[in-house]
Amino acid sequence: MEIHRLEKIWIAVSLLFIVGLIASIVYGVAGVGVGTVGDTGQQLDPSALDDTEFADPGGHWASEDHYVVHVVARQFLFQPGTQEPITVPANTTVTFYVTSPDVVHGFDVVGTQLNTMVIPGQVTEFTTEFDEPKTYGIVCHEYCGAGHQSMAGQLVVVPADAMSQNATASADAANASAVNASTQASIATPEVPA
Repeated sequence: MEIHRLEKIWIAVSLLFIVGLIASIVYGVAGVGVGTVGDTGQQLDPSALDDTEFADPGGHWASEDHYVVHVVARQFLFQPGTQEPITVPANTTVTFYVTSPDVVHGFDVVGTQLNTMVIPGQVTEFTTEFDEPKTYGIVCHEYCGAGHQSMAGQLVVVPADAMSQNATASADAANASAVNASTQASIATPEVPA
């Protein structure tokens, strides 16, 4: 069977396209680290975020060299991020936990490879490190409704020594005191049988 010369060219082009597609996927997964949002992460009731660590989103020191940020993406803002910037330390391991109470959003830190889909009730976790102080924009890249175009924010990287760990420790101590006071109040209040 004889194959026409033009058919050979088109077969070769098609094979090159397929090989190129597979190579780009392998590079994205192995080289750049692109992954999918899986169902192995923490899952929450999206209507009850006030009962979780997302009730007061923001950042805090988890240890001397590890900073943790909880972010809520909702129509049409990031908390924190939109009304106040997310502030993180440079040259420190930073872990983001992002979720949504309403619809699917995107969380894209412009100019970086930090880009994830935010699914209601699914906690998306990713860890990174910023080399130097800089300001980045944050945008939602998933169409989330009529105000999607205005859903943006800011992430500010500052020197690590500019972020006091004592302030966080004081806040944690205050929270612990409040919990203890609440616990003692509940112990001191006798239950009245119905």
